[in-house]
This record gives sequence, C-alpha cells and structure tokens, in this order.
Amino acid sequence: MRKYKSPRLCLNLVKIDSKFLNLPKIRTYLKVTEHIAGAKSTLFSFEVLPSLKGRDIQDLFSGVDPLIEFNPSFINVTYHREEFVFKKLSNGLHERRSTRKRPGTVSICAAIKNKYGVDTVPHLICGGFSRDETESALLDMHYLGMNNVLALRGDPVKGESIFVPERDGHAHASTLVKQISEMNNGNYLDDEIVEGIPTDFCIGVAGYPEKHFEAQNLKTDLRHLKEKVDAGAHYIVTQLFFDNQKYFAFVDACRKSGIDVPIIPGIKPITTLKHIQFLPKTFYIDLPEALADELEKCKTSEQAMQVGIEWSIQQVKELISHGVPCIHFYTMGKSDAVRRIVKAAY
Repeated sequence: MRKYKSPRLCLNLVKIDSKFLNLPKIRTYLKVTEHIAGAKSTLFSFEVLPSLKGRDIQDLFSGVDPLIEFNPSFINVTYHREEFVFKKLSNGLHERRSTRKRPGTVSICAAIKNKYGVDTVPHLICGGFSRDETESALLDMHYLGMNNVLALRGDPVKGESIFVPERDGHAHASTLVKQISEMNNGNYLDDEIVEGIPTDFCIGVAGYPEKHFEAQNLKTDLRHLKEKVDAGAHYIVTQLFFDNQKYFAFVDACRKSGIDVPIIPGIKPITTLKHIQFLPKTFYIDLPEALADELEKCKTSEQAMQVGIEWSIQQVKELISHGVPCIHFYTMGKSDAVRRIVKAAY
C-alpha cells in the first residue's frame, strides 16, 4: 500500500483527483403550481401506470418516450393497492394472501426524473396505509427531493364494494391531505419531534365534474372537495370526461363554492370498442349523444380509436381556447392516441 508523507499531500491529491470524478448533478423539482404560474399557454401532462411485477422498466419507458418531444411539464405515476388471492393449502383449506401486481411509485418517479429530467407526481392513497406508513412514504419522497404528490382515497379492495381504511389509516382523502399539510408545517406523528424540518409538498387532489359515484349529489361532492382544499390541497385534477360543458359548469360551481385553486381537466381518449361500455361503467360518466352515435357505427377497435382521437382533439382545442391551465392525459399505459391528439391540438 502506498504511504503518503504528510496529510497536506493527501489533501492535495484529493483535490486533484476530484476534478476527474463524475459527480451527479443535484436535480431540482418544480411544483405543479409553479409550472402553472410560470406558463404562458396551456401546459401538457400525462399519467402512466407502473409496469406489472416481473416486467422491465423499459416497458414503462416505451410509453413515455413518444410523448417526451411535447415537453410535458410533469408526469403522474399511479399507485395500485394490494389485491387478495386465495391459495389452496395441502389440507384442502384456502389461505387469504395479499399480493401486489405493480411496484410502488417512488422509485419509478425517481427513474423517470433521472432519465428524462421531467418533474413527477407520485400518487399516494389512503387504502392499504396506516398513518405511520403514509408518513414513511412521504419521507421517502422528501429525501429524494420530490415535492409533488397527488392525494387520493383510492378504491376498495378488489372484490369488495365498500372502502375500508386500515387500522389507524385514513378513511377520506381530506384527512390524508391534512397529514401532508401537517408535515409541511413540520408536525410529525411522533410527539417527541418538537421542531421537525418542514416538508414542502405541493398537494393535488381529484375532482369529479359528473360527481363521485358515492356522493349523494353534486352539491355534497363539492362540499367534500372544498374540505380537501381547506385541508391544504393546492390544485385539482379532474376525472376524465367527454363533455366540456360539464367541466366548465364544474369549474363555475367550484368557484361559487369558494374553491379557488387551479382545476386541471383530465382527458382519456376512447381507443377500443371495449371502452364504449367500460369507461361509463367504470368511471360513472356519460358519453355525449353525438359521440355515442359515431361510436355505434364502428365495427372495429381501429374505427373506434379514430373516432375517439378526433373527438378528443376537438375537446382539447376547445379547452385550450378557454385558457385552462393544463390538460392532463390518462394514457393507461398506451401513448399512441395521446401523441396524435397532442400533435394535432397543441
């Protein structure tokens, strides 16, 4: 082993060698609201699904690559809670086991930021998380420099009709938002932490132009939405819709209710014949008569996709003409239709 005669020589060698080190650059993250505040025109963003467990991350990147040329301001990454399956045991009985079909969002968000340099928005849900687990997930995001999060209640466990929170978990997105806001104020769950370092999350929440399916009516749904904003939400992303008038009416109703944060419309083009029944049934939305009439004429998924793309192009053009802050696209893992829409409308 080589020996150095003096500490000073060692320090000088370190200084010389450091010039040749490929030190990583510190990546800065902008908040969604900062993107909106600095924009001169309608922004573009989209949502991706984590690849299925066992698939390579290139599977996810293949859905992102075609859209990067349009300079998305941010990319959302969804979170999918555990599912339960029953495994037959040797004694003939069945054991209920938890399984996750897709990995979590934090590592995927970091990978997207590292590869593309685009800001990311991880989804955080109530379902499957205790408050302690929620805090841990937020700390992971905070340590990685992430300062955007979309706070959602999430769906019930697959096969169950009613949402049931975890023990000491959140039953509603409004209390999840409140926990994140408390961390932004430096308040953690551990009472012994007196002067905690505040996080700096920009909090997004979901809004429903045609109301959440569990709400009694649109008025009560707006009241619940305002509770999320009052708890600390900074912006709203809407559920997908196909009638722009419902979005405009929703925004007006929000403003009259005292909700003054940015409201980003969410768009999902129809791309297969299955969507004609799947989307209204799954998301509790209506298809406008003009769209439904054209889709009924379609015999193939290719024809349905063409109708869906043309409809979405007109939707997007009208929304842009009304000066919406951003248009958020739900790709569901497939980007070809969204690419054609953005290329034609922006």
